[in-house]
Parts: sequence; C-alpha cells; structure tokens
Amino acid sequence: MAGLNDSTKPVSWDHDRHTDTSPDLSDKSDQEQKPKDFDVEGQGRRGSQHHVTAIDGSSTTESVGRQIDMEQENTIKYRTCSWQKTAALLFSEYICLAIMSFPWSYSILGLVPGLILTVVIAGIVLYTSLITWRFCLRHPEVRDVCDIGQYLFWDSKIAWWATAVMFLLNNTFIQGLHCVVGAEYLNTMSNGAICTVAFSAIVAIISFFFSLPRTFSTLSKVATLSAFFTFVSVILACVFAGIEDHPKGYTPAKGNPIVLAIPAKGTTFVQGMNAFLNISYTFIGQITLPSFIAEMKEPRDFWKSVTAVTVAEIIVFSLVGAVTYVYVGNQYMIAPAFGSIGDDLYKKVSFSFMIPTIIFLGVLYASVSARFIFFRLFEGTRHKGNNTVVGWASWAAILAALWVSAWIIAEVIPFFSDLLSIMSSLFDSFFGFIFWGTAYIRMRSDDYGPQFYKTRGIRGWLGFIFNVFLILVGFFFLGPGTYVSHLLHSRATVPALSVVCSLVPAMAYKFPRGGDFICFACFRLPEALGLGDFMTVMTEFLSAHRHLSFVPYRYPIFSHYWFTIFQH
Repeated sequence: MAGLNDSTKPVSWDHDRHTDTSPDLSDKSDQEQKPKDFDVEGQGRRGSQHHVTAIDGSSTTESVGRQIDMEQENTIKYRTCSWQKTAALLFSEYICLAIMSFPWSYSILGLVPGLILTVVIAGIVLYTSLITWRFCLRHPEVRDVCDIGQYLFWDSKIAWWATAVMFLLNNTFIQGLHCVVGAEYLNTMSNGAICTVAFSAIVAIISFFFSLPRTFSTLSKVATLSAFFTFVSVILACVFAGIEDHPKGYTPAKGNPIVLAIPAKGTTFVQGMNAFLNISYTFIGQITLPSFIAEMKEPRDFWKSVTAVTVAEIIVFSLVGAVTYVYVGNQYMIAPAFGSIGDDLYKKVSFSFMIPTIIFLGVLYASVSARFIFFRLFEGTRHKGNNTVVGWASWAAILAALWVSAWIIAEVIPFFSDLLSIMSSLFDSFFGFIFWGTAYIRMRSDDYGPQFYKTRGIRGWLGFIFNVFLILVGFFFLGPGTYVSHLLHSRATVPALSVVCSLVPAMAYKFPRGGDFICFACFRLPEALGLGDFMTVMTEFLSAHRHLSFVPYRYPIFSHYWFTIFQH
C-alpha cells in the first residue's frame, strides 16, 4: 500500500488542534520537561511506521511500544488490553442471543448442510479477521474501521466519511435492536405492567450507565460475565428442550418431532437463503476488530483471541443448534428457540440468563461508536487521556446522544424491523467481506507488486482468486441478500392482516417479531375514525379468525395506535 503522508492521514474532525490550549497552572519549568498530554493514536498517525513495517512485525512492536510509553503520563491508559481481555470482548460480541436461531436455520437447511455451513462460514470469518489483524499490524495508527476504509479506497476522505456513516448507523441500529429485545423481555416477565416503549426507555437508560467506562480493558470484566451467562442460558435451553415430553405446540396430529439430514422437499431459495443469512449474520462482526486491536498492549497476540473465540463459536453454535433441533423438530420450531420450550417456567428461566448479554452487547457497540466520536473531538488535548470535567461530560453526552438516537430509531420509526434487516445486509457486505478481500489484495500488491498473483506462483493465484471470491460474496450479500431480507419481511404478516388495514383507512407497517406473535403493526388513524370504531373493526375481524387475538396500545404523543397479533 502506498505510504500516507500528513496530507492523506485519516480524517480528524479537528485538524488544526494538536496541542491543548486550555490554561495550565503548573510550574513552567515542569512544562518544559514533559509534554502536557499525549494522543497515542494521533502520534502514531503522524509517524511513518506504515512505510517500514517488517514481515516479523518489528516496526509494529516499536510503534506500539512508543505509543504505550507516551501514554504513561495519562490518567486514562487505552492500550492496556491483553489478548485474554480482548477475547472476552469478542466472546461477549459473538456468543449472544442469535445462537438460539441456529436450530431454526438447521430445520430449513437440514442438519448436515447446516453444520457444514456453520464450519465454513466460521472459517471464512476467521480468515477475514486475520486479514484485518495483519492490516492493523502494518498500520498501528489505525483506530477503527473508518481509518481502514480510507486506506483501502484511494486514501479518499469521501471513503472515510462513507465508512463512518455506515459504521455509526450499523452500531446505532444494533443498540436499538437490543432496546427492543430487552423491552420485550421485561414486558413478558411483568405481564405487560407498563407499555413496551417505556420498558425500551428503561433498557436504554440502564445501558447508558453501563457504557460509561472509557476503556475496553474495564469493559472486558463485564464482558466475561456476559459471555458466561449466555453460555448458561443456551445450555439450559438445550436441557429443558430435552427433558420435556413434547415441545410447545405439540399435537398427536402433527406427531413427534421430525429431524431431517437434508432440506425438506419443496424448500424454496428464499427460505434457504434466509437460513444461510441467519447463520452468516451471527458470525460477521469484523466491524469492531480494529477498535479492539487499537487498545491492545500487544496487538501481535490478537490471533490468539480471535482463534479461541472462533473455535468456541463452532462448538457452541453447532451443539446448541443440533441438540435443540433434534428435540424440537421441524414442525414445532420457532426462532429464537426459546419459543419452542413448552413450559413457561423453563422458558423464562433460560431466557433470563440472556439478559446480561442483551444489555452488554448494545453497551459494547455504543462504546465503540462513542470512542470513534470522542477521540476525534479531543485529539491532541488532555481531555482524551485524563479525568477532566470536560472529558467526562463530553463522553457522557456522546453516549446519551447515541442511546437516545437508538431508542428513537427503534421505537418511533414504524418500519424499524424491515430497515434493520436491509441495513444488516448492506453493512455486512462491506464490513464482513468486501473490505477484507480488498485489504488482502492491497497488502500483497505492496509486498510483491501489482501482479503479485503471477510472481508468487500457486500461492499467489490461490490467494488472489479466494479474495476476489470474498469480494463477490460481499456483493452477493449486497444484492440478493438485501433483496431476500426485504422480501421475507414484506411477507412476514398473515394475509388476513391486510383486510384489517384495508378496513382502517390508514398506513400500516409490519413488524415481525418471532416467537408466539405474528407481527407488530403501527398506523395513524384519521381523525374521523376513533378508537371505538377501530375496536369494532378488529372485533369483526377476530370473530372470523378465532385462532388470533390482539393487544392494542396507544401512544398519544405520536398519535399512533399499535397492536400485536397473537396466534393461539
């Protein structure tokens, strides 16, 4: 990769401020003996390490060591994560609620193809994660994926800004998703004591306080507990599914659980693609890796973290998915698989252990986003690395803005579920595949020339072909993946719901939520149609569809009516 000079370094939102201009009351002689503050990553960017990185990583060690030395005077030290702490962060990111959707994916794909895809996708994500790691070793000044976006695409500031927009949107949508999931849990456990929007706000507030620590080293302690409780949760779910006489919804007419080694006859491309995307999205998480590596005291050990997590993922995902699928079967499968547990007590106990992860995963993405903003606002000032009122107030304000935005996106935008699915396909195509295939080609071109695939023999050709394949996979996610996600969500509601929407002259948006209920719907009633008229319409509709029931909610501040359709 071509070396970057100061004119092409990653974008900073405050280019001209490299020293702190705030008043300092210390003795002037002391000021001459030591710098006032240290911007570790900023100093790294202004250096020239990216020109001289050796194959053995010696220049990376020298650069990181210099950064660590420079931050010794700071109260808050960022490069303090060991590979074990980084592994804890990765465990908390990957070992999450999405595990419980693997049984459903296996029911669509068949057990054998499902297990094979799990291993293959895990291997591909591990490979791209190691490319990310190698790239960060060459560029120790990199702080996040946005810097990499600029480096990869012609050192363009436009590429940096485009990556930054996708980066922040992706993280904020994940925060919003965890607000929704946490709210649904609280709503279920309290039997609807208050409205779901209020529960969502409570989850956002709790998450805000857990987001306040400013280093990943501190967060890694909570991450360890989060991953542990998730592991307990999924193991309990497997055990409960196994000890029950029958899964939820069992009837003699449907028979005992059916387990298929291959896809059932008649499985459509859309169904198979949805199951494949479901597995893929669970593994894809490379967007946070550069941020984690930037806070490691020894980045060369990152391979240990990501390899350990990948091995654990394959074991846990495969076992939980296969065991639960075998006991539940195709006929009774619900995603996530907690919904397939017949005993409500078993269901609540197993799912309750998932709560730390529901909270912490949103916290982790909020912290990554807050770092991205905070580091650029306070680059070169003492507020970044020290306990100052301005620093902490700004950090808290950034987090508050992120959580308020996440809550608004999740609860106010009526098509949040559709938008989340589509944007997942869009962002994962770049951050999961396209970026890292491009990074490999750029690194090899720098090492061996633009025709490296010819000069390196069979290794060059294989590496080139495989990484071009990764880029094409990314575009597949971007094209057909996005299309399938949209198509599935547009079909997610029962057709009869359109009858209700036609009877009520208003715009309706479908919110598939999984589990027992079929959809959320939100619409604005015209002034001429009151709630009583609406209830009359719904009563007539439900009298013709006795297997359904609904619970209405009203949020006057938005002048919207919400209702949830349940299937008995």
